[in-house]
Amino acid sequence: MSTVKTSETQVGGEQPGRQRADDAWTVMERFYAAEAAYVATGGFGKASYEPVAALLDPEVVLYQAPGLPFTGTGVWRGHEEMERFLAVFSEVWEAMEFLEQQHWGDTNTVIVRNRVRFRARATGKQVDTLIMQLITVRDGRMLECRPFYWDPQAIAEACRLDGDDT
Repeated sequence: MSTVKTSETQVGGEQPGRQRADDAWTVMERFYAAEAAYVATGGFGKASYEPVAALLDPEVVLYQAPGLPFTGTGVWRGHEEMERFLAVFSEVWEAMEFLEQQHWGDTNTVIVRNRVRFRARATGKQVDTLIMQLITVRDGRMLECRPFYWDPQAIAEACRLDGDDT
């Protein structure tokens, strides 16, 4: 799995390249690596959730867009619900590769533009897509995440079995 990052941020007025260990982007870099490893290992029951949980605030909230194969209720709160979300997410995807990331933000907030390649577990189909995320961090852990998918239809189609109209 390769990760290509292009940085376009200065964090809290600090010099580029000298970010604090608990700034929003540094936290998210660690989260993305833990999330990708969790998904690649098969998720719930097959991978340790602890590396992911360590990067989540106890009051974490994830707001997902409706209509995606892993959306569920659309709002996932706390560690247990985040683990359930990642279990569903890793049932849908067998791989996720961050091809390019750009980010803008400060110590507590970061906007991340991810170009991601997913491979669906059920179909083997791949989809390259863009996801923008607005993320808030508190005390070195993700507190809130609001992802915006560029092409939700392409994501749903990659997961759809032939003849499946859902």
